[in-house]
Amino acid sequence: MARVDHDLDAAQWAALTEAWGGCAYCGAADGALQKDCVLALSRGGRYTLDNVVPACRSCNASKCNDEVTGWMRRKRLDERTFLLRHHEIRAALLERFPAPPEPSP
Repeated sequence: MARVDHDLDAAQWAALTEAWGGCAYCGAADGALQKDCVLALSRGGRYTLDNVVPACRSCNASKCNDEVTGWMRRKRLDERTFLLRHHEIRAALLERFPAPPEPSP
């Protein structure tokens, strides 16, 4: 399988922030949102439409490179709602922004 590159573009980021309407983790809608990799870069994640969510500064700094569900449990955030919304938003945006075909060998 080919390595996934950092391919999140400005239009995709705008669509993500609009779809979430605030921080994907705590829902905060005030202040600037940062790109957070659900699967941290240090754990093999990439800046892709499939892996990035908008996060407030506080959540992004707190999560650092933790595994998202464990971190959410420790912070007493609504893990189930996040996972369901993440799945729904990813599916809708991946349909809107299909992945480019993989290069043939």
